[in-house]
Amino acid sequence: MNPKATDHYTTMTNDQLKYPIGKFSKWKTLGDAVLEKWIKDIETFPEQLDELTRDLTVEQLQLRYRPDGWTIKQVVHHCADSHMNSLIRFKLALTEDTPEIRPYFEDRWAELADGQDDDISDSVALLKALHRKWVVLLRNLTEADLNREFIHPEHGKRFTLRENISIYAWHGEHHLGHIKQALNNATT
Repeated sequence: MNPKATDHYTTMTNDQLKYPIGKFSKWKTLGDAVLEKWIKDIETFPEQLDELTRDLTVEQLQLRYRPDGWTIKQVVHHCADSHMNSLIRFKLALTEDTPEIRPYFEDRWAELADGQDDDISDSVALLKALHRKWVVLLRNLTEADLNREFIHPEHGKRFTLRENISIYAWHGEHHLGHIKQALNNATT
């Protein structure tokens, strides 16, 4: 690791390193304008990710956003895994009565061969296609659909689809922040 990057890490708190855009906070007002912004964030995330990572070298893909954190390539592969799971959760909530979704061990998934692959192009392509499909679904949700819920057993609570849209708008920005942080730390 670049010694200057190590110095930069030591000037930041663990929360700053973990949450470069801040921790997710639930919105109190979830109006149409805010909802549309979140859907737009979900829509544009894959292209932003592609622009940020398209010209990275294999060496740069190994950069970590914090000590003991994921590498850039693991972040990209994680986004594909996470967003795939999210779309499935949306569809379950839309077609079943308050389903209990199945959590997964994202840290273990990040260690699998596909999470370690130096070629991130398949994950970026998957995200582009997945988000196009997801946004068609999101833009056609009724108010009743937005209020449908699923149960997340890991958190022991119910989430509405409207809340989950806000979570995934944040999730994309959160991981773009990680990648920018890793690249910045390598050059500071």
